Amino acid sequence: MGMFSFIKEAGEKLFGHKEVEQAAAAAAPNLDELNTRAAHAIRDYIETQSLGVVGLFVLFDGASGKVTVQGEAPTQEASEKVTLCCGNVGGVQEVENLLSIAEPADEAQYHDVVRGDTLSAIAKQFYGNANKYMVIFTANKPMLSDPDKIYPGQKLRIPPLA
Repeated sequence: MGMFSFIKEAGEKLFGHKEVEQAAAAAAPNLDELNTRAAHAIRDYIETQSLGVVGLFVLFDGASGKVTVQGEAPTQEASEKVTLCCGNVGGVQEVENLLSIAEPADEAQYHDVVRGDTLSAIAKQFYGNANKYMVIFTANKPMLSDPDKIYPGQKLRIPPLA
């Protein structure tokens, strides 16, 4: 699937990313341990989303803010959601998605949320119809719990209309 960029300071606070960055900058002896803990936190977060990924393996490099994911996703949608789970975490700047996909399909587009965005406005931009906001909301569940709770810096999946 490739490499995706994210805003490092935006997203879920799953681990102390500042501690990992400081350890990386100082070449601290506990850097490997901190990277491993961060990778486990990200993996656990992905698994709570129940996306059906088999053999999920997550690496985190605190020096670069890069997450690498491997395993097998059941669908293109699940693979894209894994990328978003990783990237919408504070301290993550890039995600390299190396998941194989059991049922490949057309890839979604992505949108970086900016101040003032709403799902309706995003739907109008991508689909020409603000009432299609539920398509975007559904495409980003379970990471989104409410259509009114998006934040600047968040990356959203914009799937093709069926």
